[in-house]
Amino acid sequence: MRIDKWLWAARFFKTRSLATQAVEGGRVKVNGERAKPAKEIRIGDRLVIHLAELEWQVTVAGLAMQRGPAAMARTLYEEAAESQAARVAATLARKAERDPAAELRGRPTKRDRRLIHRFNT
Repeated sequence: MRIDKWLWAARFFKTRSLATQAVEGGRVKVNGERAKPAKEIRIGDRLVIHLAELEWQVTVAGLAMQRGPAAMARTLYEEAAESQAARVAATLARKAERDPAAELRGRPTKRDRRLIHRFNT
C-alpha cells in the first residue's frame, strides 16, 4: 500500500494531498529513510511522522484501502511508548507556556498606535 494513502487512512492527515506534501517534504520517514509518496509500506514498517511540533513513532499494524472511522484508524498503527510520553510532555509544556498577548486588553491607545506606526515604517 502507498504511504500517502496509508497516512490518510490512518487519519494522520485530513487529505491525501496533505499526506503527499508531508512525505515529499521529508516529514515522514520509513524505516529511518526519506520516502516518496508512492513508497510501498508493509505491516511491521517503522514510521517517524512530524506533525507541527509533535513527533509520532509508529509501527504499521494494519493496512486499509479506504478511510474509516477514527476507532478503526487507531488499529492501523501501534505507537511507541516513549513517543507517546514525549507527545504528552510536549503538549503539557505548550499548555503551560504563557500566552504572549495575555496582558493586552482591548484596542491600542493613541500612544500604542504611534509606537506601532513608528515600528512599521
